[in-house]
Amino acid sequence: MAAESRTVTPSADTGPVPPPPPFDPELAAVLELLRDQNPTGVTLEQIPQLREGSNLARPSDDDLRRGGVFEVEERSVPGPAGAPDVSLLICRPTGVGTPLPVVYFTHGGGMVVGDNRLGVAEVLDHAEELGLAVVSVEYRLAPEHPHPAPVEDCYAGLVWTVENAAELGIDPGRVIVAGASAGGGLTAALTLLARDRGGPELIGQVLMCPMLDDRNDSLSGHQMDGLGVWDRSANEMGWRALLGEASGGPDVPPYAAPARAVDLSGLPPAFIDVGSAETFRDEDVTYATRLWQAGGRAELHVWPGGFHGYEGAAPHAALSQDSREARLRWLRRLLGA
Repeated sequence: MAAESRTVTPSADTGPVPPPPPFDPELAAVLELLRDQNPTGVTLEQIPQLREGSNLARPSDDDLRRGGVFEVEERSVPGPAGAPDVSLLICRPTGVGTPLPVVYFTHGGGMVVGDNRLGVAEVLDHAEELGLAVVSVEYRLAPEHPHPAPVEDCYAGLVWTVENAAELGIDPGRVIVAGASAGGGLTAALTLLARDRGGPELIGQVLMCPMLDDRNDSLSGHQMDGLGVWDRSANEMGWRALLGEASGGPDVPPYAAPARAVDLSGLPPAFIDVGSAETFRDEDVTYATRLWQAGGRAELHVWPGGFHGYEGAAPHAALSQDSREARLRWLRRLLGA
């Protein structure tokens, strides 16, 4: 769907909405092919259908082993107090000396879809290149399990990973948290929880097109309403599933929506990237700006013409390759690799 074809209409929240940025031509062609799969206008009633679709592309252990490059196991570890255990997918490179740096990964899915295998293949690309272990957490999904269940599951898994670093062959002093979309928001929330609870020391956070702000009122959200992937109405559904009637109201905690955090000081260095033609653009740019204003370190990339999730949908596109390379370079600098 070409962005230029959209009719511009006024918005009560922002005034007249200017035309959206155009999609990258190579990505626009892919988006047209995916038109019927684009989650715009999604309702809570359609969540079971979304979950069925996400399960179709679930990678097997053999897929994740990559011909013996990684050893793969799944562990059930203690969850939050009084809650079920949490499943961790653990992928460690073979033939590499330990202890290893580790990426603790939180999957996307709008808070309502996915498991610990969703999106992990992209993380393994970097892990294979740099000799990293990957631990991917499976958290309870909304709306059946609203906030704080998802983030508390993620935090419990992170604490267990660090406390059992020696057994896992990982370095507790080189832990990076990473996530995409809803997982990017949960990753940002993990850094806030770790800081505020005196939890695990983290050396970096990778926030890929993160879902950060339940208020859902940015100009980019209005610009992309009905366009691309995960538009403003889909985003509203995701936040409603997580927060119910509290979504968008005055009492949402930062551990649910990190954009609500008043204090962003004392957080680990951040890599943030987002497409220019997606709902989350403005909230992600604002978050990076606030990290700088709080004296923090952040590298921000706004990829021109990128729609939400373009890297997974079009992995061979030039923009996807550029974004992967930028993330890889940042990780190399962070790790001194």
